[in-house]
Amino acid sequence: MNSVFARFPDRLQSAIVSRLGWTSLRPVQELAGDKLLDGYNALILAPTAGGKTEACMFPLLAQMVEREPTGVGILYIAPIKALLNNQADRFHNYTEMIGLNRFLWHGDIKRSQKTAFIRNPTTVLMTTPESLEGMLISSSVPHQEIFADLRAIVIDEIHALAGSDRGSHLMSVIERLLRVTNYDVQRIGLSATVGNPDRILQWLQGTSRRSSCVIDPPLIPSRKEIRILFKDSQTAIVEQASLMARSKKSLFFCQSRALSEGIAAGMKLQGTDVFVHHSSVALEERTLAEARFQHGHNNCIVCTSTLELGIDVGDLDAIFQHQVPRTVSSFLQRMGRTGRREGQISNITFFVDNFDSLLHAIALVELARKHWVEPVAINDRNWAVLVQQLLAMTMQFGAVSPEDCWQQLSIVPDFQGINRTEFDRLIRHMLDTNYLYMTGGLLSIGTQTEKVFGRKNFIALYAVFSTPANYEIHTLAGQHIGSLDQQFVSTLTPEKTCFLLGGRAWIANFIHHPERKVDVTAAPQGKKPKWGGFILDILSWEICQEIASILRSTDNISYLDSNAQIALTNCRIDLGRHTDNKIYWDSARATWWTFAGLRINQALKYGL
Repeated sequence: MNSVFARFPDRLQSAIVSRLGWTSLRPVQELAGDKLLDGYNALILAPTAGGKTEACMFPLLAQMVEREPTGVGILYIAPIKALLNNQADRFHNYTEMIGLNRFLWHGDIKRSQKTAFIRNPTTVLMTTPESLEGMLISSSVPHQEIFADLRAIVIDEIHALAGSDRGSHLMSVIERLLRVTNYDVQRIGLSATVGNPDRILQWLQGTSRRSSCVIDPPLIPSRKEIRILFKDSQTAIVEQASLMARSKKSLFFCQSRALSEGIAAGMKLQGTDVFVHHSSVALEERTLAEARFQHGHNNCIVCTSTLELGIDVGDLDAIFQHQVPRTVSSFLQRMGRTGRREGQISNITFFVDNFDSLLHAIALVELARKHWVEPVAINDRNWAVLVQQLLAMTMQFGAVSPEDCWQQLSIVPDFQGINRTEFDRLIRHMLDTNYLYMTGGLLSIGTQTEKVFGRKNFIALYAVFSTPANYEIHTLAGQHIGSLDQQFVSTLTPEKTCFLLGGRAWIANFIHHPERKVDVTAAPQGKKPKWGGFILDILSWEICQEIASILRSTDNISYLDSNAQIALTNCRIDLGRHTDNKIYWDSARATWWTFAGLRINQALKYGL
């Protein structure tokens, strides 16, 4: 069978061989290349570092070389800015080596650079969903000129968007954008393994009339090393993790910023070279942590989910997990960051300190061994995003008829469960509450929308999720440390409260509420810091049913340490009898161990 490489233009072939030094393509790249060159829409599945980016970009760039677009030809969308920044150099290399170029557009890019792009658009544009809508709404961006020759849209980490408000928002923005293009634009989604790829592909397809397919090459069996260690305290976890992290490059995932800060501070006291990576840490600190990894330094980055979504920090030796990620998908994503070098074993070590986390961790591993991954639920009645899009369209066009709004929005998969009668009722309600204003049969922004969203040029309308106001944290010398959300800042007492940020302890000296700024100094050693709360675990039916199965079993589990095995035995003694789905009565109450998951239990609660 001939390789798809032979279908690439000579210029791209030469660049791949001479500039990248490649001698062959991976299976996912062979499969995807043929389908994309044949014009298919596609969902491309592969593990972290499995070659998904090249699988889509090489055939798309091949088409750009053969017929260079006027304006943007490829739109690459990522869910977070950090992933865009991380991919920027790679995309620069791939475009530059064949005489094309790319541009990065998000909130941190200077206005002068954006102005230069508007005057001379690049072949590839990299952006986020919210920044893309910002471009549509902006009167200074000539959409028709920039996007009329758009040929392809690539959505990276699509599983992180599908089924969410941000995914609904993105699909709506894409359909609005496509009204100014000249083609049935090719759509490509990139994802790790998901439970229902055909449904996600259908969602991605939208109004496109192209043929579509899922690219899911067989996984090559590889060795994996999984350990669950049961410790009696966070101090014990820190001590063990510090020993295991020595002379290695590792990531330590935590389920909250609170835990990541506490773990990092403890590991530093143990002499471990540690960085902290989460959304409240300053960009400079996060970038430094990523750069040290990529340049071969042996240290541990303690992080939240910010390093789960495809951000490349180079080859890793070990993955640690404090307690448990919520899903099998997250577990596989995180473990998949290791084992990328030939001969290396993919590995993860769970550190748990309670029975709930122990059972949850075992359930995730056992479900993964059965090749089960969570399906993504697509919502076709997303009222919140529909309201946001109505307001955004009035911003984009100045005034627009209800009929035009219906025609543009009713085709979006996430709104197709809403009928015209319901839509018209929503319009009347928004008129009655002054969020919309009608004159001459056209809708425009109402006085209430201006009152609620009008500050800073309606920037709050660009995002469909509620982003809490952040306070910037600075030392008295002016060094930027990071940011804290408003809810946490409201708990600080100046001159008294100590908190962790960037792996260090600080005292809040003064809070400037109008400027959203907090001045801090380093906390004296021994001063106990605080942080915000924890996030409720939302367990699914499948995970809870697997826990019940584990409790009923008497088998030893090989990847547990001795303490974890003893803890599991105690769990089976205490809870095993409750897996029979009976209601237990005593004089004061009835207890029903359903093992059915949070959603079903909440439905039962409200029903009862």
